[in-house]
Amino acid sequence: MADKPSFLKKMFTLIGKVINGIRLVIVNLVFFSVLAIIFVALMVGEDEIIVEDNSALVLDLTGHIVDQKRYVDPFEAILQQSNNNNPDGEILLADILYVIQNATQDTRIQAIVLDLAQLRSAGISKMTAIGEALNEFRDAGKKVIAKGNNYNQQQYFLASYADTIYLNPQGSVSLDGLSRYRLFYKSALDKLKIDMHVFRVGTYKSAVEPFIRDDMSEDDKQASDQLLSDLWQSYSQTVGANRNVPADDLVLEHERFMAELDKADGEFAVVAKNMHWVDELVSAEAFRNAMIEMVGVSNDGESYKHIAFNDYLKLNAKLPTFVETDSVGVVVAKGNILNGKQPAGQIGGDSTSALLKQARFNPNIKAVVLRVDSPGGSAFASEQIRQEVLALKEAGKPVVVSMGSYAASGGYWISASADFIYATPTTLTGSIGIFGMFATFDKALSHIGVNSDGVATSEWAGLSAARPLSDNVKSVIQRHIEKGYLNFISLVANEREMTLEQVDAIAQGRVWTGKRALQLGLVDELGDIDQAVAKAAELANMDKFDTKLVEEPLSPEQVFVQQLMGATAEFIPPSFVNSSIASQMLNQFGSALEQFAMFDDPNHAYLYCEACNF
Repeated sequence: MADKPSFLKKMFTLIGKVINGIRLVIVNLVFFSVLAIIFVALMVGEDEIIVEDNSALVLDLTGHIVDQKRYVDPFEAILQQSNNNNPDGEILLADILYVIQNATQDTRIQAIVLDLAQLRSAGISKMTAIGEALNEFRDAGKKVIAKGNNYNQQQYFLASYADTIYLNPQGSVSLDGLSRYRLFYKSALDKLKIDMHVFRVGTYKSAVEPFIRDDMSEDDKQASDQLLSDLWQSYSQTVGANRNVPADDLVLEHERFMAELDKADGEFAVVAKNMHWVDELVSAEAFRNAMIEMVGVSNDGESYKHIAFNDYLKLNAKLPTFVETDSVGVVVAKGNILNGKQPAGQIGGDSTSALLKQARFNPNIKAVVLRVDSPGGSAFASEQIRQEVLALKEAGKPVVVSMGSYAASGGYWISASADFIYATPTTLTGSIGIFGMFATFDKALSHIGVNSDGVATSEWAGLSAARPLSDNVKSVIQRHIEKGYLNFISLVANEREMTLEQVDAIAQGRVWTGKRALQLGLVDELGDIDQAVAKAAELANMDKFDTKLVEEPLSPEQVFVQQLMGATAEFIPPSFVNSSIASQMLNQFGSALEQFAMFDDPNHAYLYCEACNF
């Protein structure tokens, strides 16, 4: 009889071979399935895109409007299918503006239809830029139409720029105002016996409050209340002017809301029409007929003459420039500020610095616009990037900052040394403060019978989350954070020609809108990226110039694979994508992993604006 070890070895070897065989079968099945899909995609090809005369351009904006798309690997591209129908996809603000500007000059396009049902996020600053482009389209004698079954508050802001807003009779317009609520964990951490060691400078640097309190501090409440009031004032004034209704008629008090519901027999859509939030209540078929009356019936006889946003963008794709001319370089700094090299859609201390350095050594780039859309992050990475801004200036190339939806904390740090700073009225900026945070679990471990003990040559050696933090170590960390705050306000004082006392009075981690930041001297002017580009050209004494986006190029292999996978995505059944475990995991854990990855500063010091994420 064979001994037990020999028998077990054979058994596990057999199991291993079976598992490996199953793995190979699955891998080969997936591989050949993908090859078949690619073959079909290449054989079928794309239909020719045609724009009929007197057509409507449908701005079916699905997903998130951003200044820079994050890098998407080919596998994820397949899971997401395509940006045409992926609610978690991204659309470049620059592409939307480019399409609207082209449509304004295109005699075949007579109307724009705003289809905003799948618009997830954009920010008031970006939507205002789109709205201004829509106004230019209307000034050309063309119509802007909005249609929807429902409008949330963000979607409605953009819809308000339309000549006519259509709403489904069973739909509604949700106008609720703004709020900022958070979860607080102090009591839970106490019960779990976890000690959070927080080091900060700034009365309003509230990112750490959930870990040391069970409620919002009065200082944070007061600052947040003013911030929300300023943002809502901008929102309501813009929408009120667009719709020619009083700003106070957008969010109704309870008694008036109930009275309007009584008058409308409880129909929310009728309330929206009575309040002049929308113009017409129509079914999908009635809307189709209205558009046929406006622009005519399509060739297939099933709809009105129209072309979708992505098709129109493909049709009007920019031609590559083969002859380099004097240019204003545009570097996008979008997302959390992390250390090292980061992919597109995030800011890396090394990678974003490399883009600025690339602009510095390009002889055809005479000035740079740094487009900042960031709540901050690592203090170390922020300073890396600012040093490259200084190097650009020393090389004689002006740097102008264009702030997007937010440029706060670390986002303001990388902006402060620019020659000129533009913000929009609703940009969230400032948040001049700094914090550090360190958790120890010695009490929690001891509670379950796990203890740490040993020896070290100094009190600094052997620092661990499994051991308590000594008072001496705490004092050193606090001194480091205080020095970081002094460096921050000194930087702002020097660059903005203010005293330390003046900066400290408006700093302390407090967040301001762009409109208030202008009054406080934190920015130079209100404007968008077009004004920033013009200013950069002016500072560089350029009368004629191009703009050049400075970005990390994809390799030819990456471009080929992405295009190939993008084409095959249309042939993947939606049921497969929706049921894919990998897809679900990406959606569930993506944002959480991003937040954890943000806290990677080598000195554990962070310039981050938590208030920018409501």
